[in-house]
Amino acid sequence: MNRPKKTEFKFPTHIDEYPTGPQYAAGYLPETNAGWRSVRPVVDHDACVYCLRCYLLCPDGTVVKDNGKITFDMDYCKGCGVCAHECPKDAIEMVKE
Repeated sequence: MNRPKKTEFKFPTHIDEYPTGPQYAAGYLPETNAGWRSVRPVVDHDACVYCLRCYLLCPDGTVVKDNGKITFDMDYCKGCGVCAHECPKDAIEMVKE
């Protein structure tokens, strides 16, 4: 069995020495929702206190602040439900698409 080669760690001294993975230009998202989302978030604006917890915790950054109201960028929302789970007022409900 071939084991990985052990190398001693050295702090990079120049930015070119840092390991990098795939990169995209700023503002570029590779693709919109591929169609596998099964539920989507719906906001009850009467119950929402605009605490922005959903905005801070959305893993895909799809929560949009819009004149004191929360909306979602449904092109990129994957329907994970983190926003609904973390909402302190239960103002976000996940509904079947």
